[in-house]
Amino acid sequence: MVKFNFDGPPVGDAVDMSAECQRQLLPLLREIVQAAVAAGWSEEDVLLGFVELAWDLYERRRGDS
Repeated sequence: MVKFNFDGPPVGDAVDMSAECQRQLLPLLREIVQAAVAAGWSEEDVLLGFVELAWDLYERRRGDS
């Protein structure tokens, strides 16, 4: 299993948390997509899979509150 190390969340009023999270996730997602494409997957299918997975996780979290 791969271990991911995130920087702690930024502090301050003017911080865009979404942009910071995306900045840290982008290299990981690019690597996953490249590996999937190399294995014969469609890049579009992999990216759409990420979108659907992220939305499902978001919806489940909303249901837990």
